[in-house]
Amino acid sequence: MKPLLLIDIDGPLNPYAALAGRTLPEGYELHRMRPTGWKTGAGLPVLLSPGHGGELLALAGRYELVWATTWKDEANEWVGPRIGLPPLPYIDWPAMHAVTADGTYWKTRHVVDYADGRPFAWVDDEITALDTAWVAAHHPGRALLRRVDPWVGLVRADFEALADWA
Repeated sequence: MKPLLLIDIDGPLNPYAALAGRTLPEGYELHRMRPTGWKTGAGLPVLLSPGHGGELLALAGRYELVWATTWKDEANEWVGPRIGLPPLPYIDWPAMHAVTADGTYWKTRHVVDYADGRPFAWVDDEITALDTAWVAAHHPGRALLRRVDPWVGLVRADFEALADWA
């Protein structure tokens, strides 16, 4: 059985922090989206690189790709088609943005529960050393937690690290 590749959107695929700059990062296109709950203005600004779809599909031979994003199933409507991905399974978070007593990211326990002992790699912009330590202590399988800079998004080194780890 292949390891899981758990993919966050905001940060890794959508380097949202770069929207504060004057120019778009190279290779990215600006999209205006209206996912559930977004009702104001011209739409949610989302930066996407069409090249990321091909990079992720190249990893699909080594991984089972899964959305690990607050976009949940809407990732298949709004993001996947724009970067060339087929519909992917997604983590249906039982609770979002909950505060944890130990300082870990609210997604971490749910990611481990979803993996259910399977090896997994997870790309997200909010992973910290606390999350890596928690996963090491509570997940029996191999795990790679890769923090992605939300100003930059996924880069060649990330895809290489994911390929090597698998």
